[in-house]
Amino acid sequence: MQVLSKLEEMSRRYGELGIELSKPEVISDPARLKKIAKERADLDEIMKAYDDLTDVMKEIEELRQIVEEGEDQELVQLAKDELPALKQSRAEIEKKLNVLLLPRDPNDARNTFLEIRAGTGGEEAGLFAADLFRAYVRFAESKGWRVEVMSMSTGQAGGIKEVIALVRGQGAHSALKYERGVHRVQRIPATESQGRIHTSAVTVAVLPEAQDVEVNIDPAELKIDVYRSSGPGGQSVNTTDSAVRVTHLPTNIVVTCQDEKSQHKNKAKALKILKARLLDRMEQERQAERSRERKSQVGSGDRSERIRTYNFPQNRVTDHRIGLTLYKLDHVMSGELHDIIDPLALHFQTEALERSLSQS
Repeated sequence: MQVLSKLEEMSRRYGELGIELSKPEVISDPARLKKIAKERADLDEIMKAYDDLTDVMKEIEELRQIVEEGEDQELVQLAKDELPALKQSRAEIEKKLNVLLLPRDPNDARNTFLEIRAGTGGEEAGLFAADLFRAYVRFAESKGWRVEVMSMSTGQAGGIKEVIALVRGQGAHSALKYERGVHRVQRIPATESQGRIHTSAVTVAVLPEAQDVEVNIDPAELKIDVYRSSGPGGQSVNTTDSAVRVTHLPTNIVVTCQDEKSQHKNKAKALKILKARLLDRMEQERQAERSRERKSQVGSGDRSERIRTYNFPQNRVTDHRIGLTLYKLDHVMSGELHDIIDPLALHFQTEALERSLSQS
């Protein structure tokens, strides 16, 4: 009933917007016309499904009356035969509407920063950070997204201490935002001669790319240091001071970039990452005002603070937030993440819908 009430309210608004679009004062105001037209267009698909639902419910009610009256047995039988298909159609339309009514995250259409850091577990954590990053890159490629490494700090034996990448593409943030948190891995390291399983952890953060108009950074609040970039073991990668460290003094957020040979390019990348982190901080502060129980994206990187566990000996991956377990870890690590990401998206969006309905 709450859904129907919400749909009726939307239908009224849809009609009002149609009237607004025909008013001379709106037509003569391009900015206002565009705003109203967009709001109405956003409701088009919902209203089409609502009309379909109304028609089906009307047909079902008419057939029920025929059955209840029972005057013509032939008509009664025809009505009984048609009712199951109509009820099935109603259920499908209601399911579609539930999806259409899910609250939209304004950041979903943005590009997104993916940050992966090795947590507890030493060298093995770094190796898994590299494996997990490759899995995300393959998943992004399967979606037609582009991945640009903004900053990477490598460890021993091909591991990664930290990698920050910008993922560009439609739906990138909406798909990856549920990946933020601590990911725990259980496997036997290549250097383990006794066959013992080691447990390590990496942290993943997902931040929407900030637009320049959203985050205004005062140059006077920045401390910028330049130095020579270095690789594993501390050796110099190039002979010029191209690496850049940017510190935002009011928040003490520090971003370093050294992947490019150009100091200018490294500075531009660092500022882009800084803006994303500042936007994320602003959004977290807004959320804190609405909820005292806000939790940060990632914890300390400790093994116990986990959202997901990857168990290699059992070829098992478990997402602890929704109790999902798949025995296809090899496929997941090759980039087939949709079997985890899709159920997560549906779970959290459905929760958001239920909250919005209970508050309306």
